[in-house]
Amino acid sequence: MQLEDYFEFLSPDDIRLKGHRIGIENVLDYYLEGYTPEEIAANLPTLSLEQIHATITYYLHNRSQIDGYLSRLARWREQHYQEWAANPSPLVQRLRALKVERTQPQVNAS
Repeated sequence: MQLEDYFEFLSPDDIRLKGHRIGIENVLDYYLEGYTPEEIAANLPTLSLEQIHATITYYLHNRSQIDGYLSRLARWREQHYQEWAANPSPLVQRLRALKVERTQPQVNAS
């Protein structure tokens, strides 16, 4: 079995583990933070150690391309977060207004 057999390449910026909705970035985020494969498995219990090792090995064999993939993904996430923060939904606006109301001191009319 080849390493690529462990992954689904949905697009250049969407690589997932076969049979899962988990992207390789989820495993690699833990790995790059210094987690061991066993610790990663504890945090992502639907993955086998074999899948985790395959993801790490794939990263190590393709480091420059995967680092680029992770950078593009981080930029995409930040861009979408900034768009969301600049244009919050009506629900978020209402929740923020309620939070402000609750933090303001209550004035008793006597």
